[in-house]
Amino acid sequence: MFTTVLVANRGEIALRVLRTCREMGVRTVVAHSTVDRDSPAVRLADESIQIGPAAPRHSYLNPAAIVTAALQTGAEAIHPGYGFLSESAEFAEICQAHGLTLIGPPAPVIARLGDKVSAREFALQAKLPVLPGGAGPAAGATEAARTADAVGYPVVIKASAGGGGRAMTVVHEPGDFARAFATTRREAIALFGDPRVYVEKYLDAARHVEVQILADGHGNVIHLGARDCSVQRRRQKLIEETPPPNLPTATIEHLGEITVRAAQLAGYVGAGTFEYVLDEHGACHFIEVNCRLQVEHPITEMVTGIDLVREQLLVAAGQRLSYEQSDIACSGVSIECRVNAEDPARGFLPTPGIIEEFIPPGGPFTRVDTHAAPNQRITADYDPLIAKVSVWAPTRAQALARAHRALEEFTIRGPGLCTDLAFLREVLAHPLFRYAKHTTSLVEQMMSTPMS
Repeated sequence: MFTTVLVANRGEIALRVLRTCREMGVRTVVAHSTVDRDSPAVRLADESIQIGPAAPRHSYLNPAAIVTAALQTGAEAIHPGYGFLSESAEFAEICQAHGLTLIGPPAPVIARLGDKVSAREFALQAKLPVLPGGAGPAAGATEAARTADAVGYPVVIKASAGGGGRAMTVVHEPGDFARAFATTRREAIALFGDPRVYVEKYLDAARHVEVQILADGHGNVIHLGARDCSVQRRRQKLIEETPPPNLPTATIEHLGEITVRAAQLAGYVGAGTFEYVLDEHGACHFIEVNCRLQVEHPITEMVTGIDLVREQLLVAAGQRLSYEQSDIACSGVSIECRVNAEDPARGFLPTPGIIEEFIPPGGPFTRVDTHAAPNQRITADYDPLIAKVSVWAPTRAQALARAHRALEEFTIRGPGLCTDLAFLREVLAHPLFRYAKHTTSLVEQMMSTPMS
């Protein structure tokens, strides 16, 4: 096992990784930006090192600064959390070249699966069901438009190097395609430094389901069930649930089996998810792989009792998985709600500010992952996530009641600061969600016809 791990991230995920490291007796170093120098993660870590200013490209997205910090502090491994450099094959290669272990899949696996186009090509090779679309990146707007005409509208234009729902544009009419293509390509260059985009059939009202996997370097791969993450705004997740409600057990088992087979074929190592959309007939279609720990991993931990970060550390250190597939038993229902500093009434516009009052919920089977506290500034430099509220209960009805109660207890106030707490409660109370008939279009439906 590693003696020292450098955490190259911030916020709640930095705290999450630090806590497991402490339980395992692993010394921790937090690499932080200037704006995060007084953060809870910095205070909890055994050591901290400043790597740059607030702007991510000069700190959390700066491979040279992070690797230098690891070498200076004696770290043997780097945990990238999620976002930032967590899915960068180039960063994985740089770490390897300097004798550092990046806690995640090997660089060739990230390069193959982290890129949406090559992941789609791999999915076809692995005989996973995929949506109709282009065979590779579009050479230009004319070729992309021909692909859209062939698969039929609506379509979605996606950045090949994209993630987190960014640089994706849904097009419903041919007349809007050229402008959407140009916009998506500009966003892809600005966000990811990569102009490649591709076209895929878009399902207006689909269910978004993902399968959590763990894999070691000895060829062992297991899945830990599936999560439903259909409640999204701007194709970014707001509420996740496991197991997916009203999804037949046979479907979940099938998704798990084909995902494990594909991960073995890819030589996957570490934690990750294979993501799928299900159409109105229940047919599954692969869309992407996330080669990292997911934001919503707590709900899988709550139904399985497995510490995913611990398993990440163990397999990165060369050990075998602690579990076999027959050991995995999912119990009850868990729901996670993402509490963001944003205003749903203004299109979920981020609302940075200083938190004056912060009272998180408590109670039985209620978990709050957060880095927030009174007098803390929520800055516009980073993702507006304030906290994740996860609950567990034996039944879905009880889990819904517990989640609603927990959100009602949560108090976050500060000048200019808005949160989505009230909107999340509206989602939980919405008939389509309560009866598990919701799709990825739920939030748009709610915004167009707000509840009284």
